[in-house]
Amino acid sequence: MFRTELITHPSQHKIAITHPLLTIGSCFAEAIGNRLHGAKFKVSVNPFGTTYNPISIHNLLVYALTDKNLPNDAYVQLQDVHLNYHLHSSFSALSKAELQQKIDVSMNKVQADLKVCDVLLITYGTAWVYQRKKEGNINIVNNCHKQASSLFNKQLLKQKEIENSFDGLYQVLKKIRPDLRIILTLSPVRHIKDTLELNAVSKAILRTSCYHISQRYTDVDYFPAYEIMMDDLRDYRFYKSDMLHPTIEAEDYIWEKFARTYFETDTIAFIKKWKEIKAALAHKPFHPSSTAHQLFLKSLYTKVSELKNVVNVEEELLFIQSQITSL
Repeated sequence: MFRTELITHPSQHKIAITHPLLTIGSCFAEAIGNRLHGAKFKVSVNPFGTTYNPISIHNLLVYALTDKNLPNDAYVQLQDVHLNYHLHSSFSALSKAELQQKIDVSMNKVQADLKVCDVLLITYGTAWVYQRKKEGNINIVNNCHKQASSLFNKQLLKQKEIENSFDGLYQVLKKIRPDLRIILTLSPVRHIKDTLELNAVSKAILRTSCYHISQRYTDVDYFPAYEIMMDDLRDYRFYKSDMLHPTIEAEDYIWEKFARTYFETDTIAFIKKWKEIKAALAHKPFHPSSTAHQLFLKSLYTKVSELKNVVNVEEELLFIQSQITSL
């Protein structure tokens, strides 16, 4: 045995294909979210864009749930583009009013999603944060929007700050969705701009915070994505060319561990079946109107139709219908 495999244990709190989810946080939250979406789960994937630090993640969710507007001084205009310090740069517009409208739409959707959500998956990326030097209602920013570092103070969050911030979010979440389950994860992506040494300090604070939070609340789990990447897959063949981000193979491996931890046998069977159907849907024939391919499409149509009572397959059925010359 030339590796130390991390063995995850099945959770008592399973996620079914019918359970709505929301993922938020670092780019790793997007990676897991996209796999959930690809497997036909009802999931909202990183609706506020990439967010790395815990305080910003918690604040955004609280803003969405409490109908509070983002502080006016959180808006910034850089040349002719309007942005917001609380949000990823994908939230931008050529006028403040247009940006506010985009934010309102997103906030309203997140609130609606959380009201019916069964599982919230949060991925923390870093404990390093930036504070605006200018006094105002906004302190810690989510995104500096590539402005000069002289405008901000860099600081390291304390474990207690993270835990207190989570406690506030937890109370708000439970008032709206008492049965909500929360899964915390730690992004395995190293932030080398902070240096490897200080990245290690940051990850240690985040991991300790996750430990204490998951110990305090019985409905909060920690999934060891970070440990799987660092200790199980500790080989550079599992990293992309930047030597920081996991490869597709590494993400698939972590996804499989996640599935074994949280999915029932029938859910895993469904995912396998849907993967085969997706491959069939992606098939590009040389002769679309041939008898063989038409029979293939009709058989596929039947297989997909059988899943109508499990997941929404209207889009897939319409696509297959458009390829069949005669039903």
